[in-house]
Amino acid sequence: MDHCFYMREALVEARKAYILNEVPVGAVVVLNNLIIGRGHNLREALSDASAHAEILALREASRYVGGWRLNGVTIYVTIEPCAMCAGALVQFRVQTLVYGARDLKAGAVDSGLNIVREPRFNHQVEVVSGIMEAECRGIIQVFFRNLREK
Repeated sequence: MDHCFYMREALVEARKAYILNEVPVGAVVVLNNLIIGRGHNLREALSDASAHAEILALREASRYVGGWRLNGVTIYVTIEPCAMCAGALVQFRVQTLVYGARDLKAGAVDSGLNIVREPRFNHQVEVVSGIMEAECRGIIQVFFRNLREK
């Protein structure tokens, strides 16, 4: 798999969130080299705390496959998933998570908690991190810098 190709697609989703004044996080779900789910943060637009990029992309992928088990899929996310999204990756049975930049404050994969590799769970997720890290971190930094300046 070309991780940079799919991370660029996740960044397209993050830019959609940015335009909507949402925290710019994007995600795409890939199965057999085909994007089967896309999502970007829509918490403000939907007034829904669970409307994170990952959750929305996983839901779309589930509709595509016709079930909740997403065996064999890879999800690309611009930022390290939070606890809710990391838990969803386990519950949806995602095979691989590829993310761009760490989230030192709320990350629940490598930066604090390690939900996706918890041995007590009946499923663990493989993790690849640091793909297009500068670009993924950059869009978040610009968003919050602009927010502080308002």
